[in-house]
Amino acid sequence: MGYRSIFRDGLFAGRHAVVTGGGSGIGRCTAHELAALGAAVALVGRRPEKLAAVAEEIAATGAVRPSVHACDIRVEEEVERTVGEILLAHPRIDALVNNAGGQFSALLKDISQKGWETVVRTNLTGGFLMARECFRRSMEAQGGAIVNIIADMWHSMPGMGHSGAARAGMLNFTMTAALEWAYAGVRVNAVAPGWIASSGLASYPAEMRPRLKGMWRQVPLKRLGTESEVSAAIVFLLSEAAAFISGSCLRVDGAVPNARSNWPLPDHDRSMPYYGFPLESPPEFLRREGGRV
Repeated sequence: MGYRSIFRDGLFAGRHAVVTGGGSGIGRCTAHELAALGAAVALVGRRPEKLAAVAEEIAATGAVRPSVHACDIRVEEEVERTVGEILLAHPRIDALVNNAGGQFSALLKDISQKGWETVVRTNLTGGFLMARECFRRSMEAQGGAIVNIIADMWHSMPGMGHSGAARAGMLNFTMTAALEWAYAGVRVNAVAPGWIASSGLASYPAEMRPRLKGMWRQVPLKRLGTESEVSAAIVFLLSEAAAFISGSCLRVDGAVPNARSNWPLPDHDRSMPYYGFPLESPPEFLRREGGRV
């Protein structure tokens, strides 16, 4: 069963897209959708076996098999090598989805310098290096679109202050790059997912699961988001429909940052999720009675 995208068939036919963190979660979902819409995809990540599995999934749908590129985006030399390898497999880079990232839960007082710098390098420096190299090696001459994946960090990120600082930096980088690279016909935007029922939530410690399971109560739409809903936002910003959008950030968060202590959030089941990805499988511990997440 193929991806059920809301966008027209062939939207990205003849275009070449790079997806970092393409071995799981939102990156995997986005790679599937772009491939279903005709793009030739390059998957980038640290674990080649996961990338190869996603490439096999996509090929099995009848879409063009993605190229696979193992890379630690935190290392400048590896990024330079990887973008060079991508351009041997693809004639150009039309789109970059800067999705790779990661963090761990910790209070600020408990984060070491090494831990802080590791998260900042993953969520800020790595994204900058990928965007810079794609721009230098292809987009400056031929144009393109970049979407940086950040996070819901508008009202701070207690318990993940290192990630919040890095994501805020990535938003500012997005705005600056949109200005500096506009002359080349390159658009740069961000997507900020809120609480998404992605496979990545299963990697957090077991003691966090009760809190993760109850997060939906703090969402005005009274549910968690889906990987497909984030992918749809990314695809829109990469598409020709967003040709006059640059330097912007599209939140996909169910209005969580708009919630106020003086305004009630009544329970309801009126918000219907969009599932376009048949392989999307939220962690089982998130499921409530009735199967919703």
